[in-house]
Amino acid sequence: MVDTTLSPELIARFAAITGPAHALTEARDIAPYLVESRGLYHGRSPLVLRPGSVGEVAAILALASETRTAIVPQGGNTGHVGGAAPREDASDVVLSLQRLNRIRDVDPLGNTIVTDAGAVLADIHAAAEAVDRFFPLSLGSEGSCQIGGNLSTNAGGTAVLAYGNMRQLCLGLEVVLPTGEIWNGLRRLKKDNTGYDLRDLFIGAEGTLGVITGAVLKLFPRPLGHEVAFAGVASVENALALFERASNRCGAALTGFELMPRLGVDFTTRHIPGVRDPLAGRHAWYALIDISTSDAAATATGMMEALLSEGIEAGLVEDAVLATSQEQRRALWHMRESMSPAQKPEGGSIKHDVSVPVAAIPAFMAEADAAVLKAMPGARICSFGHMGDGNIHYNISQPVDADRQAFLGRWREINALVHAIVLKYGGSISAEHGIGQLKRDELSAVRAPIEMDLMRRIKRAFDPAGIMNPGKVVLP
Repeated sequence: MVDTTLSPELIARFAAITGPAHALTEARDIAPYLVESRGLYHGRSPLVLRPGSVGEVAAILALASETRTAIVPQGGNTGHVGGAAPREDASDVVLSLQRLNRIRDVDPLGNTIVTDAGAVLADIHAAAEAVDRFFPLSLGSEGSCQIGGNLSTNAGGTAVLAYGNMRQLCLGLEVVLPTGEIWNGLRRLKKDNTGYDLRDLFIGAEGTLGVITGAVLKLFPRPLGHEVAFAGVASVENALALFERASNRCGAALTGFELMPRLGVDFTTRHIPGVRDPLAGRHAWYALIDISTSDAAATATGMMEALLSEGIEAGLVEDAVLATSQEQRRALWHMRESMSPAQKPEGGSIKHDVSVPVAAIPAFMAEADAAVLKAMPGARICSFGHMGDGNIHYNISQPVDADRQAFLGRWREINALVHAIVLKYGGSISAEHGIGQLKRDELSAVRAPIEMDLMRRIKRAFDPAGIMNPGKVVLP
């Protein structure tokens, strides 16, 4: 049984590990660590610890294991499912990795970078660029999210189509186990078949098996050619047909293919400063196409121009614009990355992070739209996302002038409705945001009993005291 109270003596023992300056106990100092990014979860904690070394993390977990104190690892706290928020009915200690933020080593010849878990994603991008290399994980929160959190949620982002998610971008890990033992798995090898792959157990575990403190990440040569286009299309079916042509024509050079609805463009141009509609006319749907090539800029340009011409001739593309500068490329991606925050001023939003087989996207969306509008007339469906890998952020904004709280009160009802359709098409209820608290109970309903049993066995084997991020992903 994990202790749900912390005595002053125990708080003092934890504080002695990090030093009093990095052991927060005042309510005003702790407050920012208690709320997840969307405001769905407001936890409580008597103590936030900010260790400055792997040794301090190990000492904290050893003491936590000895005293059966619950620990919630936290990175940039940019998650969406309550995975990094402490519980509301306990006295979880928040362990913030923000001080473990060093770039330890960059190896351009081996195309690797070794970082602390608290390194901010944007800083990793900058360190790679400084040696003429490229780290492909791209997220809207890259200025604040930390790589340890990205690993713990197996983050995907906009470049999964070409480079894979974090599981494919990581070669090795350093992890502090719940006992305080340190596993140094910072291997830079692309081939290593020596036993079980422990790395993959911790990636995507959301801090329930241990604390990731360091990582070896893959780097890539910087693309020499880069083109971004924004195309208006009449339907999701046409967007899918255009994606198929892009895949056939561009192959691995197709680094992104994003789907956006007209409603999403309206929201971003209305609420996000500096965003404007790139096309003169209005279209039902839009595709954001990203092509990167390693040989020459002309190759990417030729591919994109040929693809758009082919799409127009086939009646798939109604209108399109090709970015002519890096500033314009950033502006097009900024519109896409702003689509989620642009919904906030429109009132309540019920969100889904789902994936289905790419070929099933049109059928899934048509069926989900019909079911949602039947259950909730007037709802404004803003579904967008990574069409190239099947990940759709199926978000629903409240009807105009509806009561926000009454709308949000139907969150789980509408989730169940949409997720049932996702499962019908062989999809997943969590594509890249994780399980956390939000989908924990639903996970056991959609996974086979043997899968849940195996997860619980792994949890007990790594964390017999049950101190690591309790209440998240799986229950004992």
